[in-house]
Amino acid sequence: MKILVTGGTGFIGSHTLVELYASGHEAVVVDNLCNSTQTALKRVEELVGRSIPFYQVDIRDRDGLNSVMNQHRFDVCIHFAGLKAVGESVEKPWEYYENNLSGTLTLLDVLRQHGCKNIIFSSSATVYGDPAIIPITEECPKGHCTNPYGQTKSMLEEIMMDMQRADKAWNVVLLRYFNPIGAHPSGRIGENPSGIPNNLMPYLTQVAVGKRPELGVFGNDYDTPDGTGVRDYIHVVDLAKGHVAALKAIESNCGCAIYNLGTGQGYSVLQLVNTFEKVNGIHIPYSIKPRRAGDIAICYSNPAKAERELGWKAELGLEEMCRDAWNWQKNNPEGYGGMENGKLKTEN
Repeated sequence: MKILVTGGTGFIGSHTLVELYASGHEAVVVDNLCNSTQTALKRVEELVGRSIPFYQVDIRDRDGLNSVMNQHRFDVCIHFAGLKAVGESVEKPWEYYENNLSGTLTLLDVLRQHGCKNIIFSSSATVYGDPAIIPITEECPKGHCTNPYGQTKSMLEEIMMDMQRADKAWNVVLLRYFNPIGAHPSGRIGENPSGIPNNLMPYLTQVAVGKRPELGVFGNDYDTPDGTGVRDYIHVVDLAKGHVAALKAIESNCGCAIYNLGTGQGYSVLQLVNTFEKVNGIHIPYSIKPRRAGDIAICYSNPAKAERELGWKAELGLEEMCRDAWNWQKNNPEGYGGMENGKLKTEN
């Protein structure tokens, strides 16, 4: 298949490109590079041994998208592009709604005008809110999202489902991610947050590499085995392979299909820290901070539907996640801007 990948230079997008090419597909990448770098794509090209067409286009740019679509005929769009920092979304709600909603609406319109009515959407387990059942199945009712980022994911799901109901030519796959961590085992691509990381693993690896003094653990009085929050961490390579598997749903004319992409196993924050220390032989200093508003005690998936219908299941465990995350960070202490061939280089 020929696949349009929006946001393809980001953390999950770049790993998905590797798996798409490993499975014999080809891709074209659209990204505005607002929170990523084209260096990630260059490194993907190294890994797959292929040049990948790239267009620096914002998904809100109708003319830019039309130009791309006029040059290529796509079978499917995998849609990653969007702002994704929970805390920032609370501070800048208008920017999140305008970028994520307006951009996706423009993308959907351009896709249908060019006859591409197959989309795989990067959604999130945050749409479940404080989940009604644990482990979470796809039948779990959507809950109240506690931040604008989560709201945009939930609203975009509804928009795509409404479009598919109205036009049966659409095939829509909604992939609800749990907590992606880790990196490609080569150490060439990984998570590259700008500024202070919003997620646990990149913050932890920055502590390990000496960029930050200690890790803050938010709350140790939850009703969990050690008092810290429990989450379903999934290796980003497994997550990327889930997108390749989701193409099977598109091929079978699924209509609208929803899948949880997680391991089905919950780990606490301190379990993650302890595993990282054990696997990598590095001490991680941490301190307990107050709970964050909106955080819940336990969130992990039942991913049986994806295995049953797509033949996909997570294969990598917490140790591999911790090992590969550290392998990426120690070899790229400044992310995609740092030492290259013994010289300090800022990569663009």
